[in-house]
This record gives sequence, C-alpha cells and structure tokens, in this order.
Amino acid sequence: MRFFFLLIVYAGMLQASVSLIDIAPLLKENRFMGIKILDQKQLSFEQINGVKFSELSDIAYRRKTRILYLVGDKGTLFAFRVKFTKKIDTFIPLRATTLKNKKGKRFKKYKRDSEGLVLDGKGRLLVSFEGKAKIAWFHKNSSKFGSLIRKYSLPKVLRDPKNYRSRNKSLEALAWHPRYGLLTAAEWPLKRENRKRQTIYALNGRKWHFKAEPEGNSAVVAMEVMDDGNVLVLERSYTGLLNPFVITLKKVYLHRCKKGWCQTKVLAKMNSHKGWSVDNFEGLAKVGRHRYVMISDDNDNFFQKTLLIYFEVLQQ
Repeated sequence: MRFFFLLIVYAGMLQASVSLIDIAPLLKENRFMGIKILDQKQLSFEQINGVKFSELSDIAYRRKTRILYLVGDKGTLFAFRVKFTKKIDTFIPLRATTLKNKKGKRFKKYKRDSEGLVLDGKGRLLVSFEGKAKIAWFHKNSSKFGSLIRKYSLPKVLRDPKNYRSRNKSLEALAWHPRYGLLTAAEWPLKRENRKRQTIYALNGRKWHFKAEPEGNSAVVAMEVMDDGNVLVLERSYTGLLNPFVITLKKVYLHRCKKGWCQTKVLAKMNSHKGWSVDNFEGLAKVGRHRYVMISDDNDNFFQKTLLIYFEVLQQ
C-alpha cells in the first residue's frame, strides 16, 4: 500500500519543479521597507494525486509537523512537507484532494469557491468561501482528508449575500487569533460601508475597521495574526494591464483604534511599475517568529506563475 501511494505521488510530480525566481528589484541585503526577503520560489506542478495544481488562494502552516496546506479557489486542497530555515529547504508534495461535503461528494460549482485557509488553536483546518459565504472545518490528515466536518455560524451581517458588493467579493481572508478566535474579512467592504473602510470580523460579532490603501480596487486578499497579536494584512490592487499591479503588506493594530478606525503601518508596497515582478498574490501564512510566506494565484493562465515568497518582518 505504501509503495502504491508513493507511486501515485511520484506520478503527480512528473514535469514538476520548485525553482528559484526573483521578483524584486535590486535590493540591499534583500531588505525592502519593513521586510527582508529570505527566499523566492516558483512552484510548477501539473497534478498531484490527479488534482490539478493551480489557482491557489491561501495557505496555512503547521510548524510541529512541517506541513504546509494550500487551498485552491476551485475547491482543491494540497499538503506539502516544507522546512523553513534561513531558506525554504524542503518542499515535498504529500497529498491532494477536492473539498467534499459530509456525504463525501464534491461541492457544486457555485459552492466550491474556497478562498481563505487557517489552522485554529486546536489544529483544525478551516476554510472560508466566497459565493454563498461560509466558514467550515475540514479533515486535514485522515482517510477523509478534505471532507467537511461542520460549518461555523457567521455574524448576522456576513450571512446575507446581498450585503456583499458581489458574490465574488465575500469571505476572502481567514486568520486565527489566540484571544479573539477566528477572524475573517471580505475582499471589498460591504455595500453599506465606505469603499475604503475595510473591516476585520470576529465570529462573536466584534470588529475592527481600518483604511484600505489608496490604490484603485485595493482589496484584502489574506491576513495572518502576528507575534504581538496584531494583524498582517495582504492587499492587492489591480485596475488593468496598463496600470500598476500593487501588492501591499500592512500591519493593523487591533488595540490602537480611535473613533472606529484602527492604526495601520505599511510594511512593504510592491509596485509592478517600480521594478517588482509581482503576480496575483492571494495567500499568507505565518511559518516562524516574525516569518511568513505569501503565495500567488496563477488564475490557471499560461502567462502567470505560482510564486511562493518567504520573508521576515523587520519592523515590529
């Protein structure tokens, strides 16, 4: 059985590679604003266990087992053995599947737009979805890998699809906070909110507002809880092929809020018109003290890539 499993994994790795890439302009000691880039990889896998490796939307890392989970926005789930030291030392595919309901059947197309991924305080694998917004707990390491265990109750304002600016702009980001529990955010502010007033929601109803970046269509695509309990937010701005593609890493201070707005600090702003070869970054995970990785969605497009960038936050 073990030989058969390894054979399947090997077959899924054909024409696969993890290669070096450089998306940054010339940097001194790989430092840029408030971050230091530690490693940069391009992930090229056709399939893993028969599941197409593309359109990745978020990642989560379990340091104890060194397993990196990746979710794709067509309801796919992957697990890799990954070792993070000064560089990304190991990157080995372990398994892959499609997300399934309690009956073991794949979600219908309009229910499988999986966007956010996180491991909670008990190591449970949680996924958030656009379309009909939901957050659910899935098996991560059993024979039911990727199967639904249960759904979570959302704050009332997040339950009604009519409150979002579109079905494709709902629960994009997911994070776990040791004090506030599960946190989520819509890609764009809700209809009733100012277009630049973004919000982080806790499932118990608590919320924090912060100002979105000034670039057009700036959207929250991922977030992660930092060592000091504040939140690292990944924002993306795309307004057309001829305009700058901007990726922003920003710290949101949950305990520095006045008159409904929380203080923020831009840690890095990567602009395609300023030497950055950025792609459609959508996922973010904490992998060590002050260390994170972000991953890009290739949109299943030949001209785009799946990039994994390993970096350290310098400004605390």
